[in-house]
Amino acid sequence: MSASPDILSAGRRQTAALSVFLVVQTLGTVFFVGDVIGDLREDPTSMHFIFEAVVTAALVLGILFGTFALRRTIELLRAQDQALQVARGALSDVIDRQFQAWALTPAERDVGFLALKGLDVAEIAELRGAAQGTVRAQLTRIYSKAGVSGRAQFAAFFVEDLLGEGVPDSAPQAAQ
Repeated sequence: MSASPDILSAGRRQTAALSVFLVVQTLGTVFFVGDVIGDLREDPTSMHFIFEAVVTAALVLGILFGTFALRRTIELLRAQDQALQVARGALSDVIDRQFQAWALTPAERDVGFLALKGLDVAEIAELRGAAQGTVRAQLTRIYSKAGVSGRAQFAAFFVEDLLGEGVPDSAPQAAQ
């Protein structure tokens, strides 16, 4: 799940960059609109006036399209952030229900959550103020209750459902 916050962070940077770009573009447009209005009094048929009028119109359209893109990006980020929060909550609920089904003790639940988060035995022991041997024994009981042989299978138990159908068979088929 660590990729999702990175994606959201990149989206926020993109939104900030697009916002700055729109502000600079708006300032340029204000300048050109003023210049076109000033040139309108002189010779509205000159090539200089026509060029500036076209550039100003393009800038105005750029601002409109940029504003639309910014709004869309912001809406997409909000939707992704909301989906991430729902997924986090749903996964947490799934894990909690499974821990209950396995009849894990409160201490085993804590250790199980920390193991799923990727902490090693020493880190779990330090966080819980327990001996590493105690944590190893708790992990062994968790794996036994879960019917798995180790940490990888324990984590895979929960990730497998998130992957849906799993990895498609991409091996080339032998010609028959």
